[in-house]
Amino acid sequence: MADSIGGGGATTSANTAVVTGIGLVTPAGIGVSENWKRVVAGIPTAAIHAELADCALSMACCVPDFPPGTPGLRRGWQFDPFTQFAVTAAHEALTRAGLDPDAWPDSSRVAVVLGSGSGGAATMEEQIVRMRRGGPNRVSPLTLPMGLANMAAGQIAIEFGAQGPCLAPSTACASGATAIGIGRDLLRTGAADIVIAGGADACITPMYISALFRMGALSRRTDDAGTASRPFDVDRDGMLLAEGAGVLILESEEHARQRGARPLARIAGFGASADAHHVTSPHPEGRGAKLAMRNALADAGLGAGDVDYVNAHGTSTPLNDSVEAKAIHAVLGPDVAVSSTKGVTGHPLGAAGAIEAAYAVLAILDGVIPPTANLTRPDPVMAVDLVHTGARYGPVDVVMSNSFGFGGQNATLLITA
Repeated sequence: MADSIGGGGATTSANTAVVTGIGLVTPAGIGVSENWKRVVAGIPTAAIHAELADCALSMACCVPDFPPGTPGLRRGWQFDPFTQFAVTAAHEALTRAGLDPDAWPDSSRVAVVLGSGSGGAATMEEQIVRMRRGGPNRVSPLTLPMGLANMAAGQIAIEFGAQGPCLAPSTACASGATAIGIGRDLLRTGAADIVIAGGADACITPMYISALFRMGALSRRTDDAGTASRPFDVDRDGMLLAEGAGVLILESEEHARQRGARPLARIAGFGASADAHHVTSPHPEGRGAKLAMRNALADAGLGAGDVDYVNAHGTSTPLNDSVEAKAIHAVLGPDVAVSSTKGVTGHPLGAAGAIEAAYAVLAILDGVIPPTANLTRPDPVMAVDLVHTGARYGPVDVVMSNSFGFGGQNATLLITA
């Protein structure tokens, strides 16, 4: 029996999961190329949005210029925005992988694992307002087909004819990374040959903004929105809410070889854990974070010295960043390069882990570590090598990508060349 979720033994060439395609919809742009240029340049996306004027905070990181007619959305009007983002990212990932969903050799061997922290938040909020104002007859019959958290996974399966396992993990802000780890395990166990894996969220809504604002999780730096998300900075005061989707096409190495596909990278390790401490605050010593990172290393058969770069969860909240830096230092030492791309994108919640896994693949392909945007005064308690004055160029063979969610749910991916 292959190892279960969370890892515990190195992969072999027979069951290695390779990445053959990636797709991105984020505040940094629609598509991989546009995203990567902005992330490497460290150009923030945060802005004040007039349509959020009645919310507790009108500052957020929104996906730009996204009409429902975007390529890959044949039935976009039936989708909540989180599903629109997910299907669009999946379309790009499949195209980049050279896969034609109309010509699957065996569609039952194609799985979908698409995580989300909030599902169709915008749809559900809108329909609640309609019901309160106009009564139950004003509620759309599409409310649940659009709003349920599994619908991005379900619609991807329908859109692309994927008849294998179709799963929708929800581990809050770790959902996208968890989905990729589960997708890797489906390949390991032989349950699929191809997995469309990732995460999506679109909850820049009055309720989500208000709830996070009331928790004290959001930055108040409204006088300079562009610099509000500043992971690891001594002046950080909270995260910025974002939206988007990231999708990776995973294949068994044998399947990719047989069809002549060139692997972009490999999912070499996956570690999952729980803090078992508090519903929103991380364990003060990073107990769960350290466990997830060590599990991922053990799963990949790698040591601390093998990791070239950590794409940190790095939310720009005071607690997360200090605890995560402490955990990274404990597991990997003080010299590993660390950055957070949330200085550019903000925090897209359940999509974050998948988006950042895609960035990890691009870091390996291009030999570049993106900087942490807006990090001008590193907090002296961060005893790691923070990349912040600009991108760092050179060989990148092993990337660790961390994702930590409310509920104390943690997921770490190890992505290798």
